[in-house]
Amino acid sequence: MCKQSFHIIGISDSTEIYFSPQVQEVISGGKVFSGGVRHHQLVERFLPEGAVWIDITVPLEKVFRQYDAYREIVVFASGDPLFFGFANTVQRVLPDSCIRVYPTFNSLQMLAHRLLLPYQDMRMVSLTGRPWKAFDAALIRGEGMLGVLTDKVKTPAAIAARMHAYGYDNYRLYVGEALGNTADERVREFTVEEAMNSEFTSPNCMILLRTGLRRRPLGLNESEFHLLNGRVNMITKRPVRLQTLSMLDLQARTVLWDIGSCTGSVSIEAKSVYPDLDVVAFERRPEGEELLRANSVRWGIPGIRFVGGDFMELPLADLPRPDAVFIGGHGGRLSELLKRVDEVLLPGGVIVFNSVSEDSLQQFYEGIAQVGRQVTERIRLVVDAHNPIEILKAE
Repeated sequence: MCKQSFHIIGISDSTEIYFSPQVQEVISGGKVFSGGVRHHQLVERFLPEGAVWIDITVPLEKVFRQYDAYREIVVFASGDPLFFGFANTVQRVLPDSCIRVYPTFNSLQMLAHRLLLPYQDMRMVSLTGRPWKAFDAALIRGEGMLGVLTDKVKTPAAIAARMHAYGYDNYRLYVGEALGNTADERVREFTVEEAMNSEFTSPNCMILLRTGLRRRPLGLNESEFHLLNGRVNMITKRPVRLQTLSMLDLQARTVLWDIGSCTGSVSIEAKSVYPDLDVVAFERRPEGEELLRANSVRWGIPGIRFVGGDFMELPLADLPRPDAVFIGGHGGRLSELLKRVDEVLLPGGVIVFNSVSEDSLQQFYEGIAQVGRQVTERIRLVVDAHNPIEILKAE
């Protein structure tokens, strides 16, 4: 027995809305209706006399408190309510409710139709009130066809500017504005540079078509990184970096902390191979932030979060907790650092450390024992004429 029932009807922005007989019956039998302000304007003439209307506005908690007073609600939503839509929200907030969905085409489908583009291989992401993470990951993966839902902050111009900043000019951009509205609908094609200097009406969405691949090899060449004061020894060498990532086992992880990131090579390589990974880079040197930015741009890797300052003194509560930690620098306080890492590391998490001396090797073993963990893997590498590196994994 359902506590509440929802009929969620997908509509476009067309002023010439057509409803099937089944949907017309749902509307005529309804008493309580809900949707955005724009939806209300579009469907008001179809509502029965005496209908109650609840605007869907933020915060959504207030909307759902209003829903509590009613047994059955008819909701109007954009496009397909299960495509980044309101039906997903109802399922999450009211898992015991009964939901019936009546979809229409979503905006990205409509834009593909206007462009006569087969879209079965399109990767779709939403930036509507969401962070850049999924979009950044799609760029790093080099998706051939990318559909993007926008909002009034992450506009087509803002999206194009981010692409340009990280060197993703290898796409053609197609923007659909007011799709379904016969009076205002517009579909245009842009280069990345043209889009970042253009204005757009809302609502809109985008389809990006890749025109060429970016070069980004597995195992980024350290000679192509911006270095700390030009010091070639202040970067984790490619063989060491790749072995480090292997021991971090990042395919099964969600958040990596790179402590002592310096040039950012480990963070950038990790994000390059695992674009969906959340990466936080810590570096106490003030030059670290600009180094990470310059190298992220060089390799086209947006989305790495930089935290500057002494790790031992930084507030950590607002950062995503890691399930993988790489220690590239410790400032002579390795045991203290390991204790602090242990306090935030998620269950099942892993710590990897690159030791360059017998002293730091011994400190790591002692520090790991003090926090109740153990070294489970140890590999010794020698690269060219550099000193041997001991790569240690603790669990």
